[in-house]
Amino acid sequence: MLSQRLQQKLLQKLSPQQILLMKLLQIPSIALEQRIKQEIEENPALEDLGDPEPEGEVAEQLPETEPDPVDELDRERDDFDITDYIDDDDVPAYRLSANNRSADDEHRDIPYASGISFQEMLISQLGLRKLDERQVQIAIYIIGNLDDSGYLNRNLNAMVDDLAFTQNITTTAAELNEMLKVVQEFDPPGIGARDLRECLLIQLRRQDPPTSSTLLAILLIERYFDELTKKHYDKITRKAKVSEKELRDAVNEILKLNPKPGNSVGDTSRPNHSIMPDFFIYSKDGDLELQVNSRNMPELRLSRTYVDMLETYSESKTKSSSQKEAVMFIRQKIDSAKWFIDAIKQRQNTLYVTMDAIMQYQFEYFLTGDETKLRPMILKDIAEIVGLDISTISRVANSKYVQTPLRDLPAEKFLSESMQTDSGEEVSTREIKKYSPIASKPKKKANPSPMSN
Repeated sequence: MLSQRLQQKLLQKLSPQQILLMKLLQIPSIALEQRIKQEIEENPALEDLGDPEPEGEVAEQLPETEPDPVDELDRERDDFDITDYIDDDDVPAYRLSANNRSADDEHRDIPYASGISFQEMLISQLGLRKLDERQVQIAIYIIGNLDDSGYLNRNLNAMVDDLAFTQNITTTAAELNEMLKVVQEFDPPGIGARDLRECLLIQLRRQDPPTSSTLLAILLIERYFDELTKKHYDKITRKAKVSEKELRDAVNEILKLNPKPGNSVGDTSRPNHSIMPDFFIYSKDGDLELQVNSRNMPELRLSRTYVDMLETYSESKTKSSSQKEAVMFIRQKIDSAKWFIDAIKQRQNTLYVTMDAIMQYQFEYFLTGDETKLRPMILKDIAEIVGLDISTISRVANSKYVQTPLRDLPAEKFLSESMQTDSGEEVSTREIKKYSPIASKPKKKANPSPMSN
């Protein structure tokens, strides 16, 4: 049975502008420039103030047609005031541009560290071998199939087919195996192995000169690898007829090996990613100065072409259906551009207000760099100071970096819980971690033996 009734509900919904602001708050400065460029590409009504305007460009004149009686009836309902989009006396600067730079900004060049990849380091070693062009191509293909740990997890027969189809190189599994042995001689030892057993054997056989423990370790891995992985040492000593000391020395040699040789290369040769600070804190004459990083942000404005098209529409006395659809599109894009410009300005203001509150709250720490001066601070403390929601403060602190007078630090580092001492004083948990919880105890002296005299 259907029934009708009145019901009141209290709902809280975020507007599109608020959602956009929340998303922009989460983005660090290093990714904000790309986000702004994406918005400029998607919205033609948004422009970069630094881009030169096309000379001699005139706004496209909307064609005038005979008035439609139906359109004339709907004109009162669909028409709008052009001054809402052009003449806004409340915030004229916001409507047309967002200037995020200052002549007093300090410009710094961020250094970028470069390095070669794991595969490039192995390919460079091919030049030390006497190989023809065909062998080099096969070796490069094998190196390209190694995973990050340095292992070859592909079947040689499958690689034979791939070489034939992709590079038009006819080869065999035996030839691939010979070239794989060449790659396995490269540094670091263990590269190109097909499993852990082969990786360990390659490293042990590269030791020169081999010791008795090394030779025994090779024997154990070749014949008793399963028992070795399961730590069945009694069974190994019985089958291999070795003593416990010899077995212990051989196992120690195996433990010195690297089970993932590719990782060690990747850690040292992987290019370093630079950190772009979102905030700069300077210390001047015992005082602190805060600056929000905005040097990579383009200056935004509304497209003059789209504004001229709206002006042309307002001056036109007759409007067809196609013209109305075009103008609705223009209005939508201009509204979106306004929201984005406003969200960028609100983002900068929210970042500054929040970080300024954190800086004042942790004034002694920023001034001295001493972690013992770090006061207990949670998101709620800053939210109460600036009058924003805790979720907003969390978005500001997430993935942001602060350049302090001493070093660059993540903004989350300044947040810490508190613990109460016996005297009732609240201490930051980071300060507690600075001290070792285990005190060193003096060793007891041994009692003299009665037989020593």
